[in-house]
Amino acid sequence: MSNEPLTRLRLDIAYDGTDFAGWAKQPTLRTVQGELEAALATVLRKDPPTLTVAGRTDAGVHATGQVAHVDLTAAQLELLAKPHGRGAKPMEPTRALKKRLNGIAGLRSDVHVHDVTIAEEGFDARFSPLFRRYEYRVADAAATRNPLLRRHTVWYPATLDVDAMTESADELLGLHDWAAYCRPREGATTIRELQEFAWRRDETGVLIATLKADAFCHSMVRALVGASVSVGEHKLDGERLLGIRAEAQRTSEFKVMPAHGLTLVEVGYPEDVAARAAQTRARRDAS
Repeated sequence: MSNEPLTRLRLDIAYDGTDFAGWAKQPTLRTVQGELEAALATVLRKDPPTLTVAGRTDAGVHATGQVAHVDLTAAQLELLAKPHGRGAKPMEPTRALKKRLNGIAGLRSDVHVHDVTIAEEGFDARFSPLFRRYEYRVADAAATRNPLLRRHTVWYPATLDVDAMTESADELLGLHDWAAYCRPREGATTIRELQEFAWRRDETGVLIATLKADAFCHSMVRALVGASVSVGEHKLDGERLLGIRAEAQRTSEFKVMPAHGLTLVEVGYPEDVAARAAQTRARRDAS
């Protein structure tokens, strides 16, 4: 297959991360990548391709706006287009792939493929994004606690000061080394540009944090939210968040928040996806 021309497809995906051990495929563990690639193997019968994802979410983290890509040969696209089942008609390959992946998953599945499209020239789900946007939901003592939303909302026992949280979060924006707010991975940089960090209460009083960056290092969002919650509970001074970042070392002054409150809601791509991918690869290689 290495010399065959390939067509890149973009998959837009949503999942409830509760029962997944994260995105990345792992032996003996149920993961989002593992489930989708197993479904691809069923659909394509042999030589199942590998998915490349925009953001490798951790165990328990959800997504409504995840993006991945997969490269298929002409023979695989032809196989997808063939009628499937008695009386069926030929179907456009992207539509067929979406239908069959979701059909294998079933109507009560915790992972769903929203869309499958032919990717733009040079598109790379991992390296082309300009930003990833996450939301984190906290129902504090002042909020209405809805048990139907418990799988993606953290119930917090104190009333939080949203104004103090907003003020301290806004001070953190910019391009910095976030080692103090990351779980280090060997060979990975902790320098990121935090483009947005804001808090609001929805109509039920639930606190929702929105965080946007060019990329996030491991556990960065949950650590930032945890530090901000400590500010909201007046256990930590807002200015201390800057001091912790400047020290570039992990601290026990705040707790990293649980995974189930976190959702990847959007991955943003530029018009020139190929140039962006080349730029990001060069920066990663340099680090």
